[in-house]
Amino acid sequence: MGGPGLLMARQELGPAELKVAQAVRRALRDIVADGLPAGRSAPPRPVQRIVVGVSGGADSLALAAGAAWCARRVDELAGLAVTAIVVDHGLQDGSAAVAERARGQVESLGVPAQVVPVEVTPRGDGPEADARVARYRALLADRDAVVLVGHTLDDQAETVLLGLARGSGTRSLAGMSERQGRLLRPLLGVRRAETEAACREASLQWWNDPHNVDPSYSRSRLRGALTTLSEALGPGLPEALARTAELCRADADLLDALAARLLLAASCPDQSLAVEPLVTADRALRDRALLTWLRREGVADVTAGHVRAVAELVTDWRGQQGVDVPGARIVRRDGALAVVR
Repeated sequence: MGGPGLLMARQELGPAELKVAQAVRRALRDIVADGLPAGRSAPPRPVQRIVVGVSGGADSLALAAGAAWCARRVDELAGLAVTAIVVDHGLQDGSAAVAERARGQVESLGVPAQVVPVEVTPRGDGPEADARVARYRALLADRDAVVLVGHTLDDQAETVLLGLARGSGTRSLAGMSERQGRLLRPLLGVRRAETEAACREASLQWWNDPHNVDPSYSRSRLRGALTTLSEALGPGLPEALARTAELCRADADLLDALAARLLLAASCPDQSLAVEPLVTADRALRDRALLTWLRREGVADVTAGHVRAVAELVTDWRGQQGVDVPGARIVRRDGALAVVR
């Protein structure tokens, strides 16, 4: 916020509130200018509304306060209504009361809020992933709205650390992106302690989710591990992990784009994959192209071992009978890879 806008913000907001508001303004200004994605050939659609996902924690309450201030004071966002959705997953005793309290805190900011109960359906990926699917389905229901969620730099650092532990490659280390379709994460450069400070400056009372310290949840264990590592390695580890995510994301985006070109060159009308373009390709691109092809063909739960085995049909062909993958077999015939159910 430059010029008079910055002076006005400094007069009205505390230091932490100002940092949150600046982050929200940057994110919203860009997507409002670009418009919402509308399909491959359709022009972008204008943003009609701003929806803030609120859990009742400090991160999402600070985010709601920042969005409310921006909608009132930032010229580029004039006319955009800000609303909040408090998703009640119903996974804890008293969750309805927690959701109502969060709604009240948001409405104290002058932001209309509604509590949306959701049903968390087990999908085999664990309770955290199941709850996330239900939550985003509720938040993204309005196609004309941009949706803000309160992930912070600390969340980003934890995500990178989790990707490192899984050994999942560059894309996993890239962490969360600030912008993903209609979903925005404006606070990826803001520390969790700063969102708490912003709530104190705004006289907001946040809720501490007991799941955040429950060792039965992987994210809770990861949070404790990051604290231990920070104590062992010195200050600045979360920021360093977040920088790693930013660098890896740029690399992964480029590699994915190049791999998509390779996949297009190798794709055959019958959905098989020509071997010739893959033979001379760099491994980083070939493996990405093969992974995307396997997923496109409906092969679920693909591991790095599956990709390596399929790649050997290209790089180390000795007349193998094929490679078994979940639910199918990949064979090489007539100079192409094909899926046999």
